[in-house]
Amino acid sequence: MTAYFRPLVQHSSARPDGAVPLAGQKLWFTHAEQLSRTDAPSIVTVKDIPAKVLKRLTCPRPEIAGVAMDRPQIMGILNATPDSFSDGGVHNSVEAAVSAAQQMVAHGASILDIGGESTRPGATYVPEDEEIARTQPLIEAIRAQTNALISIDTRKASVARAAWKTGAGLINDVSGFTFDPQLAPFCAEVDAPVCVMHMQGDPAEMQNDPQYDDVLLDVYDFLEGQVEKLEQMGLSRDHIVVDPGIGFGKTQAHNLTLLQNLSLFHGLGCPVLLGVSRKGFIGEIGQEPRKDARAPGSIAAALAGLSQGVQIVRVHDVTETAQALRLWAAVR
Repeated sequence: MTAYFRPLVQHSSARPDGAVPLAGQKLWFTHAEQLSRTDAPSIVTVKDIPAKVLKRLTCPRPEIAGVAMDRPQIMGILNATPDSFSDGGVHNSVEAAVSAAQQMVAHGASILDIGGESTRPGATYVPEDEEIARTQPLIEAIRAQTNALISIDTRKASVARAAWKTGAGLINDVSGFTFDPQLAPFCAEVDAPVCVMHMQGDPAEMQNDPQYDDVLLDVYDFLEGQVEKLEQMGLSRDHIVVDPGIGFGKTQAHNLTLLQNLSLFHGLGCPVLLGVSRKGFIGEIGQEPRKDARAPGSIAAALAGLSQGVQIVRVHDVTETAQALRLWAAVR
């Protein structure tokens, strides 16, 4: 029986004996929920967690491309696409993208995630040359204006190579390195920090009828397997971020299950990225059909993730999220 351990995260400044830090942060835990595919969940103490698992749950996460992982970081979304679900067409010109990037950094973003292919439900494939033409000039111009870490949101090796050459410092693959067999070897070749996301299916059909045996454990097992494959290719685990892929081949129930149990993913020993901004389930639960009016719901979900130790939140509304994060941190 494979056992999984989800830390029951606390944040009080008064800690009982035996409390251990979560991923080197101020958050801590004394107990965890033990899960398996065969037995009912149970609560165990940290003494009952295997040493290898406990080390991964507690050890500090090193910087990712110079960005500290011992405190929450904001990744600003900047899509150079005509059809992204929320901001398609907004940043098509270099001037608009540079202006948006400067504002995001000034208001609290330490990472800028630039994408040239929409991965919204129902999106179609974008040829590599077109994706490069959309992203490379933006990265070059933004690199000249800011020192923020630039992430290229792509699943294609040629796009990642062009972005890396131009100044990107993180490769964010929504397919979890399953789409292009050349992408992982390239990242290993240049020792690029990467983000591995879980997605069931392809954007064109991922929301048709997503099914899981156990969405939490299925996503965890996928990410664990991909992290191990990347390590075998030569990438250090210290250079890998994981993302459970909220909204990518998941129903509302799947999304909520993942959000409620995010602390499980610290068992992978990697920083955890959460991307929930403006997504459909936020509109459904928050009763807001307008995508650009979902900042309150997006922030609520992001703060729920930060309460479980998530290191990076990927957002459209940087200014509002940064303000909320500052208040959240001050209160805690």
